[in-house]
Amino acid sequence: MNTVVEHHFIDAASNRHLDWLESEAIHIMREVAAECSNPALLFSGGKDSIVLLRLAEKAFRPGKFPFPLVHIDTGHNFPEVIAFRDKRVAELGERLIVGSVEESIKRGTVRLRNPATDSRNAAQAVTLLETIAEHKFDACIGGARRDEEKARAKERIFSFRDEFGQWNPKAQRPELWDLYNTRVHPGENMRVFPISNWTELDVWQYIAREKLELPQIYFAHERQVIPRNGLLVPLTDLTPPREGETVETQIVRFRTVGDISCTCPVSSDAATVEAIIAETAITQITERGATRMDDQTSEASMEKRKKEGYF
Repeated sequence: MNTVVEHHFIDAASNRHLDWLESEAIHIMREVAAECSNPALLFSGGKDSIVLLRLAEKAFRPGKFPFPLVHIDTGHNFPEVIAFRDKRVAELGERLIVGSVEESIKRGTVRLRNPATDSRNAAQAVTLLETIAEHKFDACIGGARRDEEKARAKERIFSFRDEFGQWNPKAQRPELWDLYNTRVHPGENMRVFPISNWTELDVWQYIAREKLELPQIYFAHERQVIPRNGLLVPLTDLTPPREGETVETQIVRFRTVGDISCTCPVSSDAATVEAIIAETAITQITERGATRMDDQTSEASMEKRKKEGYF
């Protein structure tokens, strides 16, 4: 089941702030459409990409989007999020291209010790690069935000990637006065982040204002979890308890959604957007720090993956 957000009061100052963020994001999307020859918009069914779809509607409706939607499917996604993805794409009447990590495994371009259970999160980078190459995309629009973690805080809005799909933070281009250098040679591409300057709180306030529908797992619900290293690992076939661990039933919600093998919920009774906004306003732990197992390996883990082509 998905949740339709009801109207929520947002004060005038917050509304003006959201208007500014929205205007900037729409300008960035239109720059991509004007300057790039074959762009795409990444849509996973998560809250940030749901916001991107609303921004694209405001930028380009009543016409069709000037780009297809793309999802890199690990094969280990939460089923309710995939169902939401397909429902939303059908409502919009837009084209969806799905790059499959499972197909990359079959081709031998992704190799995992145990393909049935190993995390496929980092392997998405390979499938993304293959999808970009197959369709010759010169720009991919995504929902990354600078407040998520340290590596993403280094990103430009137009993030240049070389012919190998790799990101070099020292080789990025200046972005003065909202002017963007979008030039790329064949094989190179841009990753574009229209909501770079948004925070998690901004996203939730925008969801409230725009009454956006979301997958239900973003809201408080009862779920079996395994306490592990300060996180709550969801009990699934991909993430069973280890020896000596106990399974608990708790009221939780997801702050972010991704590969099941590395995405954890947080303890929360926030069952409405208003409650989530109140909770988000006082949290002191970043979204990824509270929910991603793979980001706990080291502070440099995300930067290493980004240099290898991860979004």
